[in-house]
Amino acid sequence: MSDILNHIEQNLKKTKRLISLEHEQLQQLIQNAERLHHEKQELLESKKVRIIAGGGGRKPKLLLKEQIILTLVYLRHLTTFELLGIQFGVSESTANDTFNYWLPILRELLPSSLIEQVKKTNLT
Repeated sequence: MSDILNHIEQNLKKTKRLISLEHEQLQQLIQNAERLHHEKQELLESKKVRIIAGGGGRKPKLLLKEQIILTLVYLRHLTTFELLGIQFGVSESTANDTFNYWLPILRELLPSSLIEQVKKTNLT
């Protein structure tokens, strides 16, 4: 588990400061984002024509909630993907790919005004 996720879970009141969401909002967002992620994955799987059974391949380094938090940290702090990768223990390209995967899902779940608010909070 990443240090940021550990920190958030040990200091619930600092969640808003780190990612601009209350802890309860974060938990609800994670649940909804994971549900939407699984729906999208099932849809993709149903359209695939498989020769080899599914379930193989390399497992992701980050848990789903860590991937979501990585995306929210980027939106809040607008750091570089290299630094974000160091914070979460992944490569720069993995941090970039993770962000670009989860951003459209979060846009579906959050009103655009809230995503823009997360971005603007950093600029003020």
